[in-house]
Amino acid sequence: MSTLKIAFCAAISSLSLAACNTMDSWDPSQRNAAIGGALGAAAGAAVSDDDLSGALIGGALGAAVGYYTGCQEQGGCFVGGKQVADRDEMIYDRNAGRYYYVDRSTGRTYWDNGEFRG
Repeated sequence: MSTLKIAFCAAISSLSLAACNTMDSWDPSQRNAAIGGALGAAAGAAVSDDDLSGALIGGALGAAVGYYTGCQEQGGCFVGGKQVADRDEMIYDRNAGRYYYVDRSTGRTYWDNGEFRG
């Protein structure tokens, strides 16, 4: 890997994280998705032969992981910025062996990771 490539990735990561200081009004899932996306893009570009596709894939994966960890940090599940369930409202599905919650506004059910259940 070239020195220029490493320096570029380090600079982009640093600038992205510095921009996070202005995100005080963001909730943890938004903040973590932004940070994860920036770090994932930098890491993807650094390890991939094709910088663009590596950055895109790394950024998408980083944002998804960041959003999930932010949702867990908040203590509940959010859809469209609105809290739809609290950890106390989780229901255990014995057949599936997983927890789910009910969106009070629509009546739809979602698994604890936010995936549509039914």
